[in-house]
Amino acid sequence: MRVLHVVPSYLPAVRYGGPIYSVHRLCVALAHQGHHVDVVTTNVDGDGDSAVPLGARVNLDGVGVHYFPSRMLRRLYYAPLMRTWLRRHVATYDVVHLHSVFLWPTLAASRAATRNAVPYVLSPRGMLVNELVRARSRWLKTAWIELFERRTVACAAAIHLTSRIERLAFDDFEISTRAMLEVIPNGVDASEAVVDSSDVQPPYVLMLGRISWKKRIERAIDAIAAVPGIRLVIAGGDDENLLPSLQNRAQNLGVGDRVGFTGRVDGERKCSLIRGARALVMVSMTENYGNVVLEAMALGTPAIVVPQVGAAEAVRAADAGWVIEDSVAALQSQLQKLLMEPEVARESGRRGAQWVRSHASWPAIASRMAGLYQRIAQGRASR
Repeated sequence: MRVLHVVPSYLPAVRYGGPIYSVHRLCVALAHQGHHVDVVTTNVDGDGDSAVPLGARVNLDGVGVHYFPSRMLRRLYYAPLMRTWLRRHVATYDVVHLHSVFLWPTLAASRAATRNAVPYVLSPRGMLVNELVRARSRWLKTAWIELFERRTVACAAAIHLTSRIERLAFDDFEISTRAMLEVIPNGVDASEAVVDSSDVQPPYVLMLGRISWKKRIERAIDAIAAVPGIRLVIAGGDDENLLPSLQNRAQNLGVGDRVGFTGRVDGERKCSLIRGARALVMVSMTENYGNVVLEAMALGTPAIVVPQVGAAEAVRAADAGWVIEDSVAALQSQLQKLLMEPEVARESGRRGAQWVRSHASWPAIASRMAGLYQRIAQGRASR
């Protein structure tokens, strides 16, 4: 099949967190299975631009990536040359896969696909959640929904959701569609599924991913303050300028020496941090999946998550950690147990690594996604 993915930002703009990696891993796995996979994106990388060729097809791990400049309305990733390219080329693809909402590339690609009768899959990436819309830019997002997004959702052939939690949130969003709703989780590189049994002293728990208000890092700092003998390491970029307030919070609670901020990490340093952690912690307000949970499981590190994290389903299924009540007190209690029972954590980590190898490798996830593409492409052919 010929599949076109449309995403506002892409490698090497890794500052934007998990979706960048998960979309690329999906595309690479699809390409390895014999599909022709292209990506259309912008060169936006924060306030600057990625050093990539513009307009040409760049081969990245077997995936053809087309980068287009965004010189105005950059927060929306507005890229007029991308629209021109889509109008000329979208009809040559069997399926289009859109990986965002509330952003201009999704609008442009959905309209181009509809005009050319090419079915598209929409992945909201956890953003069609009432709480998130109300929490940030409520009126702008509400206006965007009424002007554009309702039509984008209504015309989709399929809505891709990564977890049961995201599916329930989408149902509550009250936006009508006749699209099939398909729950397919993110995957993880099975080659990373290596258990490490080292016991780092003093022990630490890890929060991994970009620093964001919805991650509620302050809750983890509050919990750490009540559990002497364990550290908190926070690894991620700070695009929202929250680092000073979080550092002040740690200092004011008297745990400045037990709360560390590493900045963004990649590659072996990232894997080393995960392997050395007693557990990964994710207490986000909402998380459509939380792929770092799978990454931790793959490396033999258990996870502590709250119920609204989509990957909580994997943690439960693998018995690879703890799904705790959504409160500081519950996190504090679990940290105390973690400190006292290191062997329990190691056993949970081993179970998680085994589960990832069996259920969450990218080839397996790509096969499920290809099946979805084939079903909607067949629907197009029948029409």
